[in-house]
Amino acid sequence: MVAVWIGVPLLALAVDWWLGEPPAAWHPVVWMGQALQWWGGRLAPPVPVARDLKIFWLSALVWCALAAIVFIVGCAVQQLVLMLHGFVAAALMALLLKPLLAWRMLRDEVLAVEEALARSLPEGRERLARLVSRDVTQLSALQVRESAIESLAENLNDSVVAPLFWFALLGLPGAALYRFANTADAMWGYPGMRGGRYWQWAGKWAARADDVLSWVPARITALLLATGAQGLPLSTLARQASKTPSPNSGWPMAAMALALGVRLAKPGAYTLNRKGRRAGPLDTRRAARMGTRVVVCMVPVVAALQLLALGFFSWLHA
Repeated sequence: MVAVWIGVPLLALAVDWWLGEPPAAWHPVVWMGQALQWWGGRLAPPVPVARDLKIFWLSALVWCALAAIVFIVGCAVQQLVLMLHGFVAAALMALLLKPLLAWRMLRDEVLAVEEALARSLPEGRERLARLVSRDVTQLSALQVRESAIESLAENLNDSVVAPLFWFALLGLPGAALYRFANTADAMWGYPGMRGGRYWQWAGKWAARADDVLSWVPARITALLLATGAQGLPLSTLARQASKTPSPNSGWPMAAMALALGVRLAKPGAYTLNRKGRRAGPLDTRRAARMGTRVVVCMVPVVAALQLLALGFFSWLHA
């Protein structure tokens, strides 16, 4: 049974590559987003407010309640699946894990930005807007490309490495909890106005929770990306990662910039690998190939983590 269980992440990644995303009506992350949108519209005020601990704690309470529901449902579903025969259970578990990770869609969307950019700058900007939350209307062609590569690096962690990391440690409930936290951060975790709502206090808990759950996976992602760069010192990687305001997203983005040898920047916020060359069309494709290599390398990493977790829980019950 252990060997079958260890094969679940690989099977889930195979389903992701061959079939892509399930319909929105059956997608658990879409359901999470709908619940967060409903509650967010009632928690976040429509205008900026001063320091408001009431909104902060109420939003934290709602986040914890929704997270508990996600985790409990994940536990119940996992227990039901484990009652089935080993190989049937593994196949069903892989199908349930698949919607909680998404590499093929991310890769295709990033490459689609490059293809659109080859046709025209407005098309490139329009396609990029599907990937990022920043204003893209004033970005140059180079900035559109840099943003696409940054998004691939950041979401490689959020959409693949981190869900697999938490699946390895806590099973399906762990992967589901992480995807909830990451979705909540994407929808609530803004320091100001967005979508007609003020998120400074309503989204602070969601942002910090995602920071905690992403801390280790983001560094695993960066290390796996850095293996493609010969002789890349960890001190250099850490120094570049610290240039971004996020405690986590800077790590995979800095690793990508250094591994590609290109400069990646967000106007007015940060510049990674400042001495790197300008990113070209081939660099977007190279970044996609590097991401695929990270996904493949993550499989044995997850297997090792699963064995450690199984050993730890067996020791607890001994």
